[in-house]
Amino acid sequence: MAAALVERLALEGLWELFQRVVPSAPQRPQGGGHRCRGEREVLAAIIFVATSGCTWNQLPPGFGLSGVTAFRRFTEWSEARVWAKLHRLVLDELGARGELDWSRCAIDSVSVRALKGQLTGPNPTDRGKKGSKINLIVDRQGLPLSVGISAANLHDSQALIPLVRGIPPIRSRRGPRRRKPGKLHGDKGYDYRHLRRWLSSRGIRHRLARKGVESSRHLGRHRWVVERTVSWLSGCRRLHRRYERKAEHFLAFTAIAATLICHRRLAN
Repeated sequence: MAAALVERLALEGLWELFQRVVPSAPQRPQGGGHRCRGEREVLAAIIFVATSGCTWNQLPPGFGLSGVTAFRRFTEWSEARVWAKLHRLVLDELGARGELDWSRCAIDSVSVRALKGQLTGPNPTDRGKKGSKINLIVDRQGLPLSVGISAANLHDSQALIPLVRGIPPIRSRRGPRRRKPGKLHGDKGYDYRHLRRWLSSRGIRHRLARKGVESSRHLGRHRWVVERTVSWLSGCRRLHRRYERKAEHFLAFTAIAATLICHRRLAN
């Protein structure tokens, strides 16, 4: 039963990719101690926490390890940027298969309440309650290419340049690696002249709704994909509300959610 749970959460394909990015377990200089639990069980436990939203001390006994052990490995892997590397590796596999559509990408954000921690601030859309914001760029099919977090009171426009720069060079079925959208769609929150100039200087066409001129609804036929991706992110219940004090831990759960979304397409 325990093995079936681990295999269902840490799918074989995802596990094979994970093995390519996870660092070797550190050796204890004094020797001795208990043998470390298998990394696949730890990966499955972390995915369970991300998708179920439970706390570390609520981890079911079926994984055969304590929540303290799982959290310790989660912290080690987050510091080593394992989740970002895994996301990039899954994107590489999708790009090599020609599964990514760069022709029309979209940018958006979603705010979540935060109890504490770095990169939090008063949310202007939630009566000033403390919160954080998840920013993302997706391809034409809604697959997340770049994700980031910020305080809830940071204006959306300030996330555009870091997000575009954060798109990694991804393999293509033919030709060199790619990291620039053909066209980027966004709502009025990104309507700034310096952003339009910056995108144009990099050869990225843009379709950003203009304030006081047009409605963001006109972009609906192209922007609905990113709104759908936001709903996909909510499938990781750990993102419904931020409990992590450290920003890198919340970013890690965001990267895990993005990886799972992309891997579902890869596994189909």
